[in-house]
Amino acid sequence: MIGLVLVFFVCMIGFSSSFQQFAAFPNELRLFSGQLKRLQYGVPVQAEVTVDPHMLHVNGSSEHSLSVNLSKPLSLEPSQSGQTNMQVKLFGKIPFKTVKVKVVPDLRVIPGGQTIGVKVKSAGVLVVGHHQVVDGGGVKHSPGELAGLKLGDLIMTINGTPVTEVHRIGKLTEEYGLTKRPLRITYKRSGQMNETVLNPVYDADDRAWRLGLYIRDSAAGVGTLTFYAPDQGVYGALGHVISDMDTQTPIEVGEGHILESSVMSINKSQTGEPGEKRAQFVKEGKILGNIERNTQFGIFGKMGEGPEHSFSDKALPVAFAEDVKEGPAQILTVVNDQKVERFDIQIVHVSKQSGPATKGMVIKITDKRLINKTGGIVQGMSGSPIIQDGKIVGAVTHVFVNDPTSGYGCFIEWMLQDAGVLNKETSMKQNAA
Repeated sequence: MIGLVLVFFVCMIGFSSSFQQFAAFPNELRLFSGQLKRLQYGVPVQAEVTVDPHMLHVNGSSEHSLSVNLSKPLSLEPSQSGQTNMQVKLFGKIPFKTVKVKVVPDLRVIPGGQTIGVKVKSAGVLVVGHHQVVDGGGVKHSPGELAGLKLGDLIMTINGTPVTEVHRIGKLTEEYGLTKRPLRITYKRSGQMNETVLNPVYDADDRAWRLGLYIRDSAAGVGTLTFYAPDQGVYGALGHVISDMDTQTPIEVGEGHILESSVMSINKSQTGEPGEKRAQFVKEGKILGNIERNTQFGIFGKMGEGPEHSFSDKALPVAFAEDVKEGPAQILTVVNDQKVERFDIQIVHVSKQSGPATKGMVIKITDKRLINKTGGIVQGMSGSPIIQDGKIVGAVTHVFVNDPTSGYGCFIEWMLQDAGVLNKETSMKQNAA
């Protein structure tokens, strides 16, 4: 009977929220030097915490060993970069856990929110469709399709000549009419280089040689700047990859620029119909920065100086993915002209990610003023920085079609990695005990 009672109590403790919080005590921690981090477990247990006081202070103490009550918040403040261990003993005697602590240099960036114009030229010429050409015998076919080219293929060279513009392919096709030499095409598909041979067909109606392909070499649009890192002179924007609108293929950037833009009007979001910012480029001769990378977390490149019209010129600390929590937050974005404003949101779900992945959090717009103006999240708002507890934690990425007041956000950590600001080696898998 006594054994059954003990088993019952152990099971009750195991299912209690306090015990679950206690069991979630991490094996590893990441901290920014000089930034205070609070851990809350809410467990009425006395423990002894042992650390290297030259690297880490616990509850403001510079002692090597400190007795703490885990029912109260445990504050950790690193004083320098490096790696150390934090040992935890229950009741000062029972070894419970050794936590690996990695401290990285303090990182602060200036939040964006500005609407920007985006112009991108691809590293080749993208195949976006096939069309039928009528030859001299009245037969319809697509030479490009017969050569094995598919939608999303990126044509890199023709007869050994690099091609990055549509008109260049047009000239090489015309030359075929004089030489009748087949076009040797090198193209990239799913990251792999391939070759094929294509023989253009003479279109009797247009009186021109045709490839039977619809092709595109550039894209343009509007998005939002997420951050500017003044120490490194780089920026991040959009929070998601730029894809071709027809093939949904990510654009491999050859060159590109971001430009200053102004919001003229808003087409409000409705259920089933996402809205959009209607903006125009201003000061088109003035380039804010270049575009060097187009990744699943946005576009990144060099920016020589801080952008104008910032909500604040003050650099803010950033948060690791595991530090983002459900609760109130704010976004910075533009809904009129070039004025960056702050609006309230709620982070309603946070995904546990140990490595770069999209859809890190689900957010919901709670600011009535923003809802009245936009209906929620609209196209062109992607990249709007998400602020929580005075830190930049992520960026808006997508809207839910059936509920435009809600959408996805990505963690700022992954954007900072792609920008080259945060070393990827600082990412550690966070394992619960």
